[in-house]
Amino acid sequence: MTKMIHKKHIFLIGPMGAGKTTIGKHLAKHMEVPFFDIDNEVIKATGADIPWIFDVEGEIGFRSRESKALKSVSEIDPPAVISTGGGIILAEDNRRFMKNNGFIVYLYVNENQLYERLKKDEKRPLLQVGDRKKLIANLFHERDPLYKSIADIIYTPRSLQLKKVIPELFDKISKRE
Repeated sequence: MTKMIHKKHIFLIGPMGAGKTTIGKHLAKHMEVPFFDIDNEVIKATGADIPWIFDVEGEIGFRSRESKALKSVSEIDPPAVISTGGGIILAEDNRRFMKNNGFIVYLYVNENQLYERLKKDEKRPLLQVGDRKKLIANLFHERDPLYKSIADIIYTPRSLQLKKVIPELFDKISKRE
């Protein structure tokens, strides 16, 4: 473990399936700081799972809850590693908020890798469509420029092994923060 005293939250952004939650948990442990997952915070606050929220309130209702959770966990001290949902960057207010309140890491995964990771996913509400490959392509092309526009660093894991990814990512963050 490597304790790092940092002044800002570290926001992990990127598409669903990029590994934000998995990498975030391990990065926070490595840094000896708290970890928060925005989706889990929404679930805790509502007592309902995300598919239910989408069914009852639609994507607009979910996005509103997501924004509230982002602001809520960002009030926590000491700074933490915060894994965001893939669509959190759609709201300009969220992009500005993260930029003003933290260090942003875009976990980059290309379109083909995303499709391979998500082609059998049955849990994510946005993916429950007929042409999943087309949907993933559309989401990627819509969101990738937004992720890049606010990222302090863009990180593409060169390995699937967390024991290699975490120290490498930590090193990149340390050099830039």
